[in-house]
Amino acid sequence: MARDPSDPGPELLAFLTERHLATLTTLRPDGSPHVVPVGVTYDPATRTARVITSGTSAKVRHVRDGGGRVAVCQVDGRRWVTLEGTAQVRDDAASVAEAVERYARRYRQPRENPARVAIEISVDRILGSA
Repeated sequence: MARDPSDPGPELLAFLTERHLATLTTLRPDGSPHVVPVGVTYDPATRTARVITSGTSAKVRHVRDGGGRVAVCQVDGRRWVTLEGTAQVRDDAASVAEAVERYARRYRQPRENPARVAIEISVDRILGSA
């Protein structure tokens, strides 16, 4: 069921704060999907999902190489949510710090990584059932 990215409903918002991993799908240059497990946070006020990762990862390369359309999917039994949107890589200190702080609230404090970047996704579609 499609949901409003600004107000996906209390059940989906609660689901997006529970400690679950998700998958991030990016597109390789040949158009094939690259799917990897990630931690993700979501801010409905700004319709922004964030993933922290190393700046040398394949997912970062795919986004930087023009594959900005991505999907993040979280599943737990019959509950699921997919966040779709356009991604950008942020490597400025403020954006990375905000993403790390949000990640730490949902999961745990991540290990140090001087090459860390944030993938910010402007969410324009949410599908899910919680």
